[in-house]
Amino acid sequence: MLKGVKGFFQEEHGLNLRAREILRYIGPGILVTVGFIDPGNWAANLAAGADYGYKLLWMVTLSTIMLIILQHNVAHLGIVTGRCLSEAATEYLRPLVSRTVLLSAITAAVATGMAEILGAAIALHMLFHIPLKLGALLTGIGCGWMLWANSYKRLEKWIMGFVSIIGVAFLFELSLVNIEWSEAAIGWVTPVIPDGAMLVVMSVLGAVVMPHNLFLHSEVIQSRQWNLEDDAVIKRQLKYEFADTLFSMCIGWAINSAMILVAAAVFFSNQVSVDELEQAEIMLRPLLGNAAAVVFAIALLFAGISSTVTAGMAGGSIFAGIFREPYDIKDRHSWMGVAITYGLAVVAIFFIESPFQGLVYSQMFLSIQLPWTIFLQIYLTSSTKVMGKYANTGLQQIVLWGIGLIVSGLNMMLLWDFIK
Repeated sequence: MLKGVKGFFQEEHGLNLRAREILRYIGPGILVTVGFIDPGNWAANLAAGADYGYKLLWMVTLSTIMLIILQHNVAHLGIVTGRCLSEAATEYLRPLVSRTVLLSAITAAVATGMAEILGAAIALHMLFHIPLKLGALLTGIGCGWMLWANSYKRLEKWIMGFVSIIGVAFLFELSLVNIEWSEAAIGWVTPVIPDGAMLVVMSVLGAVVMPHNLFLHSEVIQSRQWNLEDDAVIKRQLKYEFADTLFSMCIGWAINSAMILVAAAVFFSNQVSVDELEQAEIMLRPLLGNAAAVVFAIALLFAGISSTVTAGMAGGSIFAGIFREPYDIKDRHSWMGVAITYGLAVVAIFFIESPFQGLVYSQMFLSIQLPWTIFLQIYLTSSTKVMGKYANTGLQQIVLWGIGLIVSGLNMMLLWDFIK
């Protein structure tokens, strides 16, 4: 009897230790998830729910699965080599090729930063009636200060807090509406493309897989590294990294799904079409009340700030990698990369006539640059010269190439639709 009790407590103690061990690795994935719930995603998800109800929820499921595979793969690069995607490109590619790809990636980070800063500025206008351009300037300065004044560990906690607020906000929104859960359950797993929905389908997918997130994950995952010489340490990190990525991406899946659910229950049921974030907030007031509109704007503000912070980190990481350096905000090349990302993004906003136009332009450039980043990643993680025995297997390469071609193809279709 005593042995049984002792064994029970030993087993429970072992489970607690394992849980605490896993929690030590949770964090990098959350930073990447922020890019998965940025203002660009809000616009695409609200349009999907408002125009097609629950029918496009399957795109959130599919895009999340694709994102998990790509982010998991690029995180392996950081864990095994101790280099981010930018550093590895500089190390293993010819200078002309690496500089071309990485300069395009910095431009993609600027385009991403522009969209994220715009989202925060729109939220500031909703909440405090601050002019859009002033809000953009304040967001850029504020997020730059956050990066400069906080350690990575502290930033990780800030971002976790912001994501929690966004999640709670959408739980509140969901509590105010009547969801057709049976239709939602079908929508999550049944691929359907209604007439005229192809642009929205491409927008939902195109807003999920973003170039800067692939660079960012390969950098921030190294915050959990201790000893690259110990094979057991590497294997343990690879195992727990997947838990972090899966957990974090599932949070992103839930929040993106909640956006579509709310839009379907509020706008689709009332036959109201939504294609701009400010329009959604205005429409929420008469339909759900002032509190719902304010909570919506607050969630958008934290989404914009969080994604602006991570876009700056990505820009700093890419720029530092060109000089074979890891991201360190106190280092000259890293903070120059952050300054370039925010500075050019804010300047671009000052020359754009409308927020919607700015979002369109940013997504257009991301559509062009994304294939370069995905295929750079696949090349590096498939190379035994780079990854050693941890290089992608034949099956992994087939899966990654398939995802890369699908995502890139849809993004190029999205670009073509914009050009037309």
